[in-house]
Amino acid sequence: MSSSGGGGGQQFRYTQTPSKVLHLRNLPWECAEEELVELCKPFGRIVNTKSGVGANRNQAFVEFTDVNQAISMVSYFASSSEPAQIRGKTVYIQYSNRQEIINNKSPGETAGNVLLVTIEGVQASDVTIDVIHMVFSAFGYVHKIATFEKAAGFQALIQYTDAATASAAREALDGRSIPSYLLPEHVTSCCLRISFSAHKDLNIKFQSNRSRDYNNPYLPINYSAMDGALQPAFGADGRKLEAQGNVLLASIENMQYAVTVDVLHTVFSAFGTVQKIAIFEKNGGTQALIQYPDVTTAAVAKEALEGHCIYDGGYCTW
Repeated sequence: MSSSGGGGGQQFRYTQTPSKVLHLRNLPWECAEEELVELCKPFGRIVNTKSGVGANRNQAFVEFTDVNQAISMVSYFASSSEPAQIRGKTVYIQYSNRQEIINNKSPGETAGNVLLVTIEGVQASDVTIDVIHMVFSAFGYVHKIATFEKAAGFQALIQYTDAATASAAREALDGRSIPSYLLPEHVTSCCLRISFSAHKDLNIKFQSNRSRDYNNPYLPINYSAMDGALQPAFGADGRKLEAQGNVLLASIENMQYAVTVDVLHTVFSAFGTVQKIAIFEKNGGTQALIQYPDVTTAAVAKEALEGHCIYDGGYCTW
């Protein structure tokens, strides 16, 4: 069957057995995956594509969930007075002789919901996990982050809800730099190299400066991993200084009255905006995590409240 608007070219071929994979020819130069999806998605869910095929790189394969969706697309354009088009070019469609698309992509090019980020030009101590979270959460909810050092340099695994969100973040940030105001003054250049990880769900066992699970505030805090890459700091008295962060861990003792989230919010918001509070039981005691926007506010609250009472009479101290 010839197309009615395809310049006399054959738009459909029925010599092959129907397949859920369609072969598209005569595509415009550098036809993007998004353009293929836009053309095909009215007929069903697309699970894979492969573009840039052929000597002129003007062919592609599109794989639907099942063969009936592919048949629906072929049938529609075979009976339509308007041919399938992308950017005004008639696209010739036929069933592929393959039943699935095999993409010979490297593992880092196969889209997934977890990104592997290599931060070039920095040391592990130059970029905090809070900065990484701030940068990448601009594109969607970040579930988990794990950072580590390897031969390639300082790296991070960042888990999103789905591959689409991760792809959007990669597209926007790959090859870019973390904003300079989020980095120490001595860092003159910084570059993000981003690929997809084979991981689907990161296994975070502790909250620390190296790893965070934003879905589970009740995870224990691993103090041995707090600022583990840094040399320990010491005060004037020779004692090791405690690592500071914007999240306080409060252990509440001598509880004779109930301590609720509202009570803690009232107490701690006297020193600044409280972003999050989580209360939990651990080792027979009551503890809470209180998150401030920055380290300075958290330090002021800690200095003012540590060892003091919530209620008169000495009850509920921390």
